[in-house]
Amino acid sequence: MADVATGSFEVSIKPLVFEGAADQAKTGRMSIDKTISGDLTATTQGQMLTAMTETPGSAGYVAIEHVTGTLAGHDGSFTLQHSATMNRGVPSMSISVVPDSGTGALKGLTGDFKINIVDGKHLYAFNYRLGDN
Repeated sequence: MADVATGSFEVSIKPLVFEGAADQAKTGRMSIDKTISGDLTATTQGQMLTAMTETPGSAGYVAIEHVTGTLAGHDGSFTLQHSATMNRGVPSMSISVVPDSGTGALKGLTGDFKINIVDGKHLYAFNYRLGDN
């Protein structure tokens, strides 16, 4: 059975140059840095690629985010892979641990990271399993 870590996070997103993008393309690249608190205490660094459309409420993004911190008393790092779309206002998001990306006491970590934004506050539920160290 998987364990669940919950808490909140602060996020800083800053635009970066998207090299080679056509002038008319509605694409972007951003840095994404988080400070996570709760059952997972960590900082992250990552980058996100975005695509907007002419249709209000439709867009997509992918991101890779390196997480360093402590989960259930285990210190180490791991990488999260994001894939998300917004289809005319209906969101679909998948964020999962990149296989075999765990280091230190988080070696073998697997899991899915869910984000929920309530009244402007970023909350998470991280369903995870710690592997054999």
